[in-house]
Amino acid sequence: MTERAILVGVITSRYDKRKVDEYLDELAFLVDTAGGVVAGRFIQALEYPDPRTFVGTGKLQEIGAFIKEEQIDLVVFDDELSPSQLRNIERELKCRILDRNNLILDIFAKRAHTAHARVQVELAQYEYMLPRLTRLWTHLERQRGGIGMRGPGEREIETDRRVIRQKITLLKEKLNEIDKQKYIQRKHREQMVRVALVGYTNVGKSTLMNQLAKAEVFAEDKLFATLDTTVRKVVIDNLPFLIADTVGFIRKLPHTLVESFKSTLDETREADILLHIIDISHPGFEEQIAIVNQTLQEIGAADKRMIYLFNKIDAYRFEAPDPDDLFPEKEPMPTLGQLRQSWMGNQDHPAVFISAKYKTHFDDLKRILYEEVKAIHVKRFPYDHFLF
Repeated sequence: MTERAILVGVITSRYDKRKVDEYLDELAFLVDTAGGVVAGRFIQALEYPDPRTFVGTGKLQEIGAFIKEEQIDLVVFDDELSPSQLRNIERELKCRILDRNNLILDIFAKRAHTAHARVQVELAQYEYMLPRLTRLWTHLERQRGGIGMRGPGEREIETDRRVIRQKITLLKEKLNEIDKQKYIQRKHREQMVRVALVGYTNVGKSTLMNQLAKAEVFAEDKLFATLDTTVRKVVIDNLPFLIADTVGFIRKLPHTLVESFKSTLDETREADILLHIIDISHPGFEEQIAIVNQTLQEIGAADKRMIYLFNKIDAYRFEAPDPDDLFPEKEPMPTLGQLRQSWMGNQDHPAVFISAKYKTHFDDLKRILYEEVKAIHVKRFPYDHFLF
C-alpha cells in the first residue's frame, strides 16, 4: 500500500519562502522516489527551528489535526532532526517521523543492488541509527555469549547499541576488503585517461553515459537512479579513454553516506577529467552547481580539470515574453546564444550546451572531450603523438 506523507519546512533568515518551496519540491520528489505520495505540506516562519520540536507548538497541533483527518502515515521534515527532536515530535504526533537524511538513506537502501552498494548503505544506516536508539526499537538478535557479557539484567537498548557497534565493525571490515579489490581494478586501468561524470542527482548522467558509451546503465526520472559506479571504454576518432558514471550528489547529503561511499567516490578523486553535468532546465541549477563543487572540495577532487556540461536544453524554455503583457510576472528567459555569452560560457572551464536525451550538440561535446583527453594522453604517452 502506498504511504501518505506530509512535508514540513521552516522559513528562516537564511531561506525565504521561495527557496523553502523549492526545497520542499525536491523533498516531494524524494518521497515519490521512495514510493510514497505527498498529501500536504506545512511551512512555518521562525527565526530559527525550535530546538525541541523543530516547529512551534501551534504548528505541531495543526499538523497533528491534519494527520488524524487525512490518515497520514508519516511526516517528513526537510532537515536533519536531533534524536531528542525526533523523540519529542513522535510523542506529540503519534505518527512515524522521518527527517531528510533518513529518507535519503531509505532510497539508497532501495536502490542498492550490488553487494558493494548494499554494504555501503547498511553501514550508513547503522551509523545513523546508533545515536537515535533512545527513540528507535530495533529488535536485533540478542542471543550471543562471551566473556564479560552482562547477563539478563542488561537493559535492552544497551544490548541493541552493542549489537549495532558490532555490525558497524564487521561492515567496515567487509568494506575495506571490497575497497582493496576496487583499488586493484582501478590500478589496472590507470594507464588510460579517465573521465568521471559528476553532478547533482537526476541531471542526466546515466543517460549521457548510455549515449556516449553505448552502455546499458539504468536511467529514469527519479533521484539516485544508480548508486554503483559503471566504467566503460569510449573511443572518439582513434582516441580511447575510460568514462565512469558515479552516484549523484544532493543538498545536505548525509555525512554517513559520503563516508560509506568513499570507495565509490574514489573514481571521481582519481579521474583525470571531471565532466560536471548540470540540468539547465532546473530553476535552482546555480545552487546545484555550488553544492556539487562544495562536495568535490570535501572529497578532495576540486582541483581536477573540469568540463561544464549544461544538459536538458530540450526542456529549457527559450520563449520570449508576450509583447501584449504589460506586467510580465518573470524576466524573459535568455536565449542559448545569450547563455553562451554569460558566465556559463566564459570561464576557465570549457562549457557545452547539450541534450543528452536527443544527442543535441554532441559534435561539440565530442570535440571538446577529444581535445581535453588528447592533451593528457600526449603528456602521458609522448611517443604516441603520431596517432593524432
